[in-house]
Amino acid sequence: MSSENVPSGVPETPPHQPFIPATEAPPELTWPAILTGIVLGIIFGASSLYLVLKVGLTVSASVPIAVLSITLFRAFSNAFKVRKTTILENNVVQTTGSAGESIAFGVGVTMPALLLLGFEMDPVRVMTVSVLGAVLGILMMIPLRRAFIVKQHGKLIYPEGTACAEVLVAGEKGGATAKMVFIGFGVALVHKFLTAATKLWSSEPSAKLYVTNEATGVKTGLKGGQVSGELSPELLGVGFLIGPRIAALMMAGAVMSYFVLGPLIATFGDKLNEPVAPATWEDAEKKDPKDPGLIRNMDPDGLRAKYLRYIGAGAVAAGGIISMCRALPLIIGSIVGGLRDMRAARSATGTGAGAPRTERDMPMTVVLWGSLVLVLILALVPQLGLGLSFQGIVGAGMILLFGFLFVTVSSRLTGEVGSSSNPISGMTIATLLLVCLIFLILGRTGPSAMLTALTVAAVVCIASSNGGTTSQDLKTGYLVGATPSKQQWAILIGAVTSALVIGLTMLALNSAGVHYTKNSIPADAKLVVPEDAPTEKPGRPYDSGDLLDTKEYRVVHARGGEHDKLKPGRYLVTPDGKPVYRTDEPIAREEKKMDNGEDAPKEFTAPQPRLFANIISGILGGTLEWSLIIAGALIAITLELCGVSALPVAVGMYLSLASSMPIFIGGMLRLVADKVRGKAKSEAESETSPGVLLASGFIAGGTLCGLIVAFFTFLPDQFNQAINLGFHLFSEVNDKGKREWKPDEVEWAKIVSVVMFGLLGAFLLWVGSRKGGVEPETPPSAPPTA
Repeated sequence: MSSENVPSGVPETPPHQPFIPATEAPPELTWPAILTGIVLGIIFGASSLYLVLKVGLTVSASVPIAVLSITLFRAFSNAFKVRKTTILENNVVQTTGSAGESIAFGVGVTMPALLLLGFEMDPVRVMTVSVLGAVLGILMMIPLRRAFIVKQHGKLIYPEGTACAEVLVAGEKGGATAKMVFIGFGVALVHKFLTAATKLWSSEPSAKLYVTNEATGVKTGLKGGQVSGELSPELLGVGFLIGPRIAALMMAGAVMSYFVLGPLIATFGDKLNEPVAPATWEDAEKKDPKDPGLIRNMDPDGLRAKYLRYIGAGAVAAGGIISMCRALPLIIGSIVGGLRDMRAARSATGTGAGAPRTERDMPMTVVLWGSLVLVLILALVPQLGLGLSFQGIVGAGMILLFGFLFVTVSSRLTGEVGSSSNPISGMTIATLLLVCLIFLILGRTGPSAMLTALTVAAVVCIASSNGGTTSQDLKTGYLVGATPSKQQWAILIGAVTSALVIGLTMLALNSAGVHYTKNSIPADAKLVVPEDAPTEKPGRPYDSGDLLDTKEYRVVHARGGEHDKLKPGRYLVTPDGKPVYRTDEPIAREEKKMDNGEDAPKEFTAPQPRLFANIISGILGGTLEWSLIIAGALIAITLELCGVSALPVAVGMYLSLASSMPIFIGGMLRLVADKVRGKAKSEAESETSPGVLLASGFIAGGTLCGLIVAFFTFLPDQFNQAINLGFHLFSEVNDKGKREWKPDEVEWAKIVSVVMFGLLGAFLLWVGSRKGGVEPETPPSAPPTA
């Protein structure tokens, strides 16, 4: 604070003193720290990606990574009698590793929309956007460091960054242990493997809340109602970490969708003899009087796919925009204050080699030229829809404009409310709406404009997400006395390595869940086959048994607005353009069953990709189902008028009830555990309590096991049959004379699933109720004592 702003007689606030003073230079950016950060970043990034594809949520990874770093290096030092790792090296580990979680969110909520718009989610698109978006967010944050971290010290709190600093200080003094993280990881790994790989019990038990008379077809009870739960350790852990309030709001949204709106639609549509909007090309082709397009023949999953999903998408869009509008005064203040502080920072102490160690940033020339080179690369990659055309130049300009705007906003909001409450989705929706409206005004409405709009939104989303994480890490470094330039290099390295692995992981997850289907392809449909269309043989289930098809087909995409009879998607067609198979992918799952009668691989139900695809195709393709979208938006507005935060409720409305249920249970366990433990003395104590660390282990173990089991698809069928213990022990002969084991349909398997999940919850509650966590002896901003 400058002296002219200080009232007479009031002493100035003493300058900030980091834990490690600028006059000392202990080891910091070392190879062991960088490599450990890369490995932990990849692990947490991959698990975060799996989580965001499942439920559209991630949790901050900085504190768990810091605790793991302290524990691992301490064990290594004791075992091999080498020097103790410094606090600054542990800070580099968490800085490098934290990039994975933020990039996973940006990639997971945007790139899958490519499939929904009818584009290929190929490696070049995914990897380029992932890497360049992540790096751009870091470069754009660097000029803001002095404005937000230094000048606003004491005003911008950065809750997770401050908590992480306290954890690092406690670790330097001999505290902090990752024991509960490792225990949680092991327990979740075993539970998930027994559920998903060996199939010893049901993974998603459910029970309908109505009964159908087989003779008359009359339903009694709560029509369209169903109770279900994906009883997995990772979703239980997510609920425990996000806490009771957010978990309860999400469950409120699920109750509204699946116990109110769904039954109402089922009741009012019970006597209708025609499909009700949104009628699709599938409904028009089916002539069976028991057409699933008729509401009375829909099960709860059908109601969700045809109606509730669109209402939920409208609520999510409105909730995201409202959350950003609520922060608009802060956003405007952030931009104005940030520019003012940046001007003031230019006249402050230099940041070059002659400056104190704790004030050295990367050179501004690297930031400016690096940002321009990144945007040029984005424009030159043809798969991204930019190019050096008028449309591409406009798109590149919007990346720079919206990128810097929302990186600034994200960095400031992270300081105010923390990274977990940062409305990145709302910023992305706002970017997408603005880009689409600009293209609409310019008359650019074809598929190429859709691709460009998604590319711009994806880069801005990833940059904003990573910019907020970067500011949080730099705050931690400011408190413990890190060298800013070394931290910036560390997070750049972590961002590039994590982005590469996250991109490949998403492509592999999608490929592992793909199957081909002949269902619902109109007989007279035809596609134009480009000369350069690639060839492909059908995958599962058409590569085994009586569904063997070894022919090669051409791959052609049907995109929104181009074909009246074909849903946007990826098709295998004959040389003359006749569609034979549609590629059914887990991110855009349409079929519950494969053509051989087996259950299709599990879908990913994250709300954001479908919402973004709906916005793009709705504005630029004119295909949005406005009535249901608007109804969802009005529900969100109603909630806000009642003083309820709409976004978490909207997410609960969109997600399946099966996903919301274990999250709600986890939140309630956190409520009880906190009541028993008592109020935490500090943010760090709360973030490192035994229950929080165990829940973090649940998330890591469950998600990583889910990734491993998903990749079992690439292994020979004999392997998958060998580990399917449920089939060997409990299979029965069906009416077609084949042996089968479907635990989700067997009552005792559902009961066992609930019991095993109950044991997980009881263990989490017992651990979460115990005292523990970091309690620093001195604040992290205090200088070390002699």
